[in-house]
Amino acid sequence: MPDSPLTRIAAMLPGFLLAIVLHEVAHGYVAYRLGDDTAKRAGRLTLSPIAHLDPFGTIFFIVSSLAGLGFGWAKPVPVVIERLRNPRRDEILVTLAGPAANLLQAFAWAFVLRLVLHLGHVALVIICVWGVAINVLLMIFNLLPIPPLDGSHVAFRLLGYDNPHLADRLAPLGFVALILLIYTGLFDILTRVLVSPIVGRLLPPGLYF
Repeated sequence: MPDSPLTRIAAMLPGFLLAIVLHEVAHGYVAYRLGDDTAKRAGRLTLSPIAHLDPFGTIFFIVSSLAGLGFGWAKPVPVVIERLRNPRRDEILVTLAGPAANLLQAFAWAFVLRLVLHLGHVALVIICVWGVAINVLLMIFNLLPIPPLDGSHVAFRLLGYDNPHLADRLAPLGFVALILLIYTGLFDILTRVLVSPIVGRLLPPGLYF
């Protein structure tokens, strides 16, 4: 399969779209089951990418794909923590639903990869490999305890902070931290130490990420 910018984006796109859509739908669906129907009323419990795509997140995905990363984000689903039946517990469950969806997708892509390997179709193999990698990357990244990422909501709850809006209010500081993470090379270290080993374990022997 020729390695050009367009073919690289095409190979990453299926995994990226499913990863961000199911991540956000998982947040909204768990919130709905736990008492908050805000995401449902906003039309965000849909698998249509149009309802979830964030313009800047999509542009970042295209640019990062050219660099071989394939990273981006979707619009966060609206969740009103106060409407959950047990806000202190349920915010953690709603928050972890997104990364859990990415973990399940990584396993699903790894399973499909083993099936398509027997077909000898190189393009499908590459798409599946990226499906695994992108979902593991998004899962690990979202679990970082940096506002407004999912991990910060869990961390604040576990530390005893009951303000459900604290992570969002600290988002500007979090964005600065994320920029430093990327430009100081710490993000590359995180990828090598956590993401690549997990992806390697999910891929069949002989395939590398």
